[in-house]
Amino acid sequence: MKIAISLGGSLLTGKNTKTPTLDPETYTCYAKAINRLHKEGHQIMVVCGGGNHARYFIDQAKQLDATRNLQDNLGIKSTHINALLFMAALGDTADQTRIYQRSSDLNHAPSDKILVGGGYKPGSSTDYRAVIFAGKMKADLIINATDIDGVYTKNPNIHPDAEKLPELTCLRLEEIIKQNTRQAPGEYGLFDLKGVRLAKKLKIPLIILDGTNPDEIIRAVKGTHSGSIIK
Repeated sequence: MKIAISLGGSLLTGKNTKTPTLDPETYTCYAKAINRLHKEGHQIMVVCGGGNHARYFIDQAKQLDATRNLQDNLGIKSTHINALLFMAALGDTADQTRIYQRSSDLNHAPSDKILVGGGYKPGSSTDYRAVIFAGKMKADLIINATDIDGVYTKNPNIHPDAEKLPELTCLRLEEIIKQNTRQAPGEYGLFDLKGVRLAKKLKIPLIILDGTNPDEIIRAVKGTHSGSIIK
């Protein structure tokens, strides 16, 4: 199976600390799960998000009255840091020669290696990058590993009556995103809206799941996850 994974930066760097905190063991845990899938014969592309240090640097930039473009560039550099650290954790099963950023980068990518990507353009999230790569590699599945356990009708942290949706359409997800999240540097919310629309066009199933346990990524590939599938 060909799989594109958007690995949320908050999983790698934490979410609630005031300043960036990096733990090599965290990268190692996710690397073990991805290496296991690779060993089972799956072809994998992982796009790393920026996480807590992206938000930290963006917040500093805001206090300096930085433009939105500059804020986005700080976020992009943060995804590259995570990508490089994740490549180190994966070891020689990963292509260590580059951080994949554009779909054309895949033209000469080694088929026997795990590919690791990061952000590319201002105004474009790593979720969207993952969907772009999925289209290029003709992926069978897109996985968004984040810190929530699936898609709800509305924000469950605010609305106790929010209903979890184990399965939904791309159109329904678009509606939920537009109603409940904002698309801003470091704050892409549930999933990038452009990414949902592209996944719909490509007709590639998308799974949104709680990746705080790396084994849930493995269960997504096996079809036993507890997240939400969008078709």
